[in-house]
Amino acid sequence: MIDGDSFENLALEQRGAVLHVSINRPKLLNALDDQTLTEIAVAFDTVRTRADIRIVVLGGNGRAFSAGADLRNPPGRPRPESSFRQRRSVAETGHRACQAIAACEAVTVARVHGHAIGGGALLAISCDFRIGAEDVEFSLPEVKLGQPLSWGGTPLLIKEIGAARAREMIITGQPVGARRAEQFGLLHTVVPASALNAEVASWTSHLLGIPEGPVAATKQQFQRYAAATRLADLSETDSDIFTAMIETGATAR
Repeated sequence: MIDGDSFENLALEQRGAVLHVSINRPKLLNALDDQTLTEIAVAFDTVRTRADIRIVVLGGNGRAFSAGADLRNPPGRPRPESSFRQRRSVAETGHRACQAIAACEAVTVARVHGHAIGGGALLAISCDFRIGAEDVEFSLPEVKLGQPLSWGGTPLLIKEIGAARAREMIITGQPVGARRAEQFGLLHTVVPASALNAEVASWTSHLLGIPEGPVAATKQQFQRYAAATRLADLSETDSDIFTAMIETGATAR
């Protein structure tokens, strides 16, 4: 069993071959800071060494999946006196969390309800499957707030929902409700909030019923295809652009 006590901002529960990872900052609507994102990366990286875990469900405790950046302690903000490499490493914290989810060898399922804003939306979209409640609202307000979307979010959105819809979400920053999110491909299915847990359980049961080997091989095929398409992916420079904008005061605060 994975030691859930070693995580301060996550709640972990393993049920058979399914690991439930929940962002556990309900009073802050599961806002994201550097520690929370680092814990998410560690949790998903740990699954690589755990052959007994076939599915990871990512969710959020309380009223929201995640309201995005913790405004009191925003993630990815390096100290001014830090070296270039330190600044880059801190700025890449969110990207590392998304990459850990995408690279996870187990099948990943996002259990999404309430707000999924900014980085919270990107964490959910990094999962293989996304199951949403009718009260879900996705939004990417970064550009409206004066900064480009980082964390590799632009290529991620293009890959998952296509360039036209990605452009609409990222540039306009307009919220996307559950039914439209399903039409976009952000969600695979939408159910009433009261039925969300049952729907997640139904999906995980169905996935566990499919032969493990072919599922693992197929997921690896998708990952290799995604790696091939990243040859022209400039998201590794997101952190440099983000850091430069902070240092020059170009971002709206």
